[in-house]
Amino acid sequence: MKYELEAASGAARAGRVELPRGAFETPAFMPVGTQASVKALSPDEIKETGAKVILSNAYHLYLRPGHETVEALGGLHKFMAWDRLILTDSGGYQIFSLKGLTKLTDEGARFRSHLDGSEHFIRPEDSMAIQRAIGADMVMAFDECAPGDAPREAVEAAAARTTAWAKRCRSVSLKEHQTLIPIVQGGVFPELRRRSAEEITALGCDATAIGGLSVGEERNAMLDTVEFTAPLLPADKPRYLMGVGMPMDILDAIERGVDMFDCVLPTRMARNGAAFTSTGRLNMRNAKHARDESPLDPDCECRVCRSFSRAYIRHLFVCGEIMAARLTSFHNLFFYAKMMQLARRAILEDRFKAFKFEFDSRQRSEEENGYS
Repeated sequence: MKYELEAASGAARAGRVELPRGAFETPAFMPVGTQASVKALSPDEIKETGAKVILSNAYHLYLRPGHETVEALGGLHKFMAWDRLILTDSGGYQIFSLKGLTKLTDEGARFRSHLDGSEHFIRPEDSMAIQRAIGADMVMAFDECAPGDAPREAVEAAAARTTAWAKRCRSVSLKEHQTLIPIVQGGVFPELRRRSAEEITALGCDATAIGGLSVGEERNAMLDTVEFTAPLLPADKPRYLMGVGMPMDILDAIERGVDMFDCVLPTRMARNGAAFTSTGRLNMRNAKHARDESPLDPDCECRVCRSFSRAYIRHLFVCGEIMAARLTSFHNLFFYAKMMQLARRAILEDRFKAFKFEFDSRQRSEEENGYS
């Protein structure tokens, strides 16, 4: 992986990431295709939204169809007909969120499948072997993610284990095109974040992730932690904030020096009737849209907004039609990609702070939080 920092506006950064099989500009948002599918959308549709990278999950692909099957069928790119870049999450978060089904040791994680109750044991080396077989371009280190309300002692132990596991991940050879990204943990405790950042960056990997946030802590605590942690990471390498996905949370994190983001939120909320627009979030099940001939967002140039009315999309949701999720998911991912393009342009023109203020003001223009 190569990273070029092209411009800065305060701490906000615009750059370019180059990998053996493709490149993308930052700041960047990665749609989530957990099980080798961004729900409700085809690969061509995802491309049309502007996405250059998608995220899949090694835990889910390990359980089904199995990483060996994915490899035998030509790797994940061929398997899902996606010829752009892929990042795979190690599955650490999914394993550790299986309350009552997981037992952790320094050696690895023993857990029961949420699908059939079968027992599995994964070490950091196994996570690397799984992701090597899957063939993603960017591979996340196996880590322990402590919940937001965990006591300091538990967070400290999780951060220490994350460092130990990252070293073991680093010792495993990946495929030539793959890049390992280790994860900084430490909860909302500055001293633990500093220690974790020092240990993780000492591994000399080509990018660094900030994990263990948006897991139950207060929003201000999350942003304060990002503001504290980002400057501790190498300035000449990409910084990736995992799992943070509300539009203003992303822009606030960009302002604090983060380059890459992922979240299921835009597609998950789309399937539940929420559409993101330039003036706030819409509830497409709301009766107020029943005869509204306007598009989801008059300022949006996506093909959904060019073709369909709010009234029609509401009708689809009320009737339970699959097309409702497809249209709203496409629009939401287009909205996110456009937001990142506008943020990047503002950084290149050294006006990011003003852009963020205007964006936030417009989001609140209809009513508080823009949900109507």
